[in-house]
Amino acid sequence: MFKKSRRKIVAAIMSILVLLWVGTLGVIYASSYFEMKSRNEQLLKFHADMYTLSGSFDGMKPPNRPFPGRNPEFDAGFAESPMFQLSTFYTVAVSYEGDILEIENEPPTVHTDDDLERLARSIIKGGRDNGTENNLAFYKTDKEGYTLVTFMDNTIVNENAMTLFRYTLIFGGVALVIFFFLSVFLARKIVNPLEESYQKQKQFISDAGHELKTPVSVVSANAELLSRELGDNQWLQNIQYENERMGMLVGQLLDLARTEDTTPQMEHINLSRLVDGEALPFESVAFEKGLVLNTNITSNIGVVGNSTQLKQIVSILLDNAIRHSKEQGEVWLTLTKEHGFAKLSVINKGDEIPEEQRTKIFERFYRVDTARNSEDKHYGLGLAIAKAIATSHKGHIEVGCFNGFVEFRVQIPVL
Repeated sequence: MFKKSRRKIVAAIMSILVLLWVGTLGVIYASSYFEMKSRNEQLLKFHADMYTLSGSFDGMKPPNRPFPGRNPEFDAGFAESPMFQLSTFYTVAVSYEGDILEIENEPPTVHTDDDLERLARSIIKGGRDNGTENNLAFYKTDKEGYTLVTFMDNTIVNENAMTLFRYTLIFGGVALVIFFFLSVFLARKIVNPLEESYQKQKQFISDAGHELKTPVSVVSANAELLSRELGDNQWLQNIQYENERMGMLVGQLLDLARTEDTTPQMEHINLSRLVDGEALPFESVAFEKGLVLNTNITSNIGVVGNSTQLKQIVSILLDNAIRHSKEQGEVWLTLTKEHGFAKLSVINKGDEIPEEQRTKIFERFYRVDTARNSEDKHYGLGLAIAKAIATSHKGHIEVGCFNGFVEFRVQIPVL
């Protein structure tokens, strides 16, 4: 139980840290990407705006474009800015007929004229006005007589970004590993006081049960001797009745303590035969209450478990179902094998258990019907013992309600 709580705390801490880390990286790199994209587009548009062909085409020299500094879209000193001066640009001018008019690729770079021509034709054919191809940001525009495709080399920028991203992942991963061990330490610090309190509570139940066992036995023996001397006596009968109730409570406390504190001896068990044998005496118990016990047990289901505890869990569930069944009804006991688990199901027709109480009924001393106050010699320990037994067998127990029926289900791994 406490191991599961520690794991949940560690998982919660790590989930928050990972979400914060991924979210922060996502915001940083997304904003950087869009800023770089906007900057590239601005630089390429500025370069394309100031570009003119160096020669003539079709016997006419294209009209000169206005000086970019006069374009209200750009600042007057944009052309002299380091960001523009240090950028590497390539241009490919293509006529409307598809002829290459000019390729500006000086000084020689890692991209050949053929590479730039092929990219330019692909971009014109694709219809995109801007984007990125092979570490080259591009911008396509119509220059009133030809199509101009302008490229800007982003190789160094992209390499730097990838290096930064790689080191961010490395150091972020190392930080997460450190935080993982720190969260494990914090989880232990948080859970340890609760675990110690729980262990003390279990120890108290065990000690109290052992301490009460002797006086209960003494009272029982003396009451028996007095009954022989006095015969029928109302007050003595009250003492014997209450002492019997006390003895049953002490017995259940000791059963719970043994189930939770000791590791049972496990062996290979034919669970089908065990359940069938344990259900047999309850047929007469059910009959006395006007009920019918129906069984459907799949044969030869084997598990590794403790026969005494497994008999006890069957007894607890059947006793619980019979006591809480409506008169002239039926109780169904089934044992099947599903997905590698032995599934024990006990169903009775009774009052629906409220949703908020379906997990609490497996707690010690918890009773759905608090008004009855244990007059039926049950103290809310049976289902707590059943849960402890299921847990010790690496299984689990749960309760469900549907259409006026209540079902308790136990699942235990099979061989």
